[in-house]
Order: sequence, then structure tokens, then C-alpha cells
Amino acid sequence: MTESLKALIEACRQGQADYQDLVDRVPYARFLGIELRVQGEELTFILPKNPENIGNPTLPALHGGAVAGFMEQAAIIFILLEMGEPKVPKTIDFTIDYLRAGLFRDTYAECRITRLGRRIANVHISAWQKRREEPITIARAHFLLSEENN
Repeated sequence: MTESLKALIEACRQGQADYQDLVDRVPYARFLGIELRVQGEELTFILPKNPENIGNPTLPALHGGAVAGFMEQAAIIFILLEMGEPKVPKTIDFTIDYLRAGLFRDTYAECRITRLGRRIANVHISAWQKRREEPITIARAHFLLSEENN
């Protein structure tokens, strides 16, 4: 399985496979219905509007846990693609700032790696709905890439 995952990651990186195939290999990302749009070198993750993700039916607004889960999964998939290795990063810390209500519509996210070492990766994630310049949430995440003491 590891070799087939590595081959899929490499095929995605070379434009020979659909990125969605990789997203669908991650169970929680598949459960949330996460989609991935590729434009040139940019990856945009999409959480399609889904009534099951509503936390406040009065507004209606998305549940904060669904948004946080979406952002964490986006970061994990992003790291997999950046590293090109089939080892799934383990979350060490995930800090999220909710800036405004996530309304019942599609939500988008982009990731930026601020540090990628041998053992640790730091990622900044931003999620928005209408305009990228008006995020509904931002997050910082730290991931363990390897438990080796090299």
C-alpha cells in the first residue's frame, strides 16, 4: 500500500494523476467531501456546502469542528504532496482563529508551509468563502513527519 500511495503522490506531482484520487485515499477528507482544485502550481481545497456540516441552523452557519477538520486535512494532504513521501504526518498542535461566521456555502482553503524539516513541518492555513482577502478562519499547525532521531 505504501508503494502505491508513493506512486500516486508522485503521479499527482507530475500531473499524471488526478489530485482528487489522493484526497479520496484519506478517510476523513473523503467523509467531509473535500475537493482539490489545481491551477498551475496553486492548490485550493474546497469544502462543498453540506447540510451535515451546519452547527448553527438559525444563521445557518458551519460547525467550527467541520471547518477545523477541513483545514487540518488540507494541511496533511498538502504536506504529503510537498514531501512526496507516503508517510502521513501526525498532528502535534493545531491552533485556529475563527474570524467570522462560516455561512452555508462552499468554503475554500489554501496552505503555506512555513517550515519543512526532516522531523517537523509548520503550516499556515487560511479558509475563506467569498474573497481570499477575507478569511473566515486562519490556523497554524505543527506536524510530526518522522519519529527517527536522525
